[in-house]
Amino acid sequence: MNLTGKRILVVEDEFIVAAMIADILEDEGAQVIGPAGTLAEGLELAGGERLDAAVLDWNLGGEPGAPVARALRDKGVPYVIATGYGMVQDEFAEVTVLSKPYRPGALVEELARLTAA
Repeated sequence: MNLTGKRILVVEDEFIVAAMIADILEDEGAQVIGPAGTLAEGLELAGGERLDAAVLDWNLGGEPGAPVARALRDKGVPYVIATGYGMVQDEFAEVTVLSKPYRPGALVEELARLTAA
């Protein structure tokens, strides 16, 4: 597993969870972009930054994460969906969903898999 130098967008509306994810990723050598706490911030960073991967909360303060997922998909950026709700729309069936609370190791493993060249 190696995330060294990878630019990973974190889109998460709960500050404590976002900070925890950022710490985990930084400990693995990744450069965290964000975290974005709202749909608007997520869309802005997804569209404007060079990214290697993303961690996307599926419920952003009551707003859906799907628009950010579509923006990432359109740019060819792989991402992991993190949710406490379990289900996502059929159009995202091929995307890995990590159910909250998830093991930090599972997140790192999946991001390493997605960013392996």
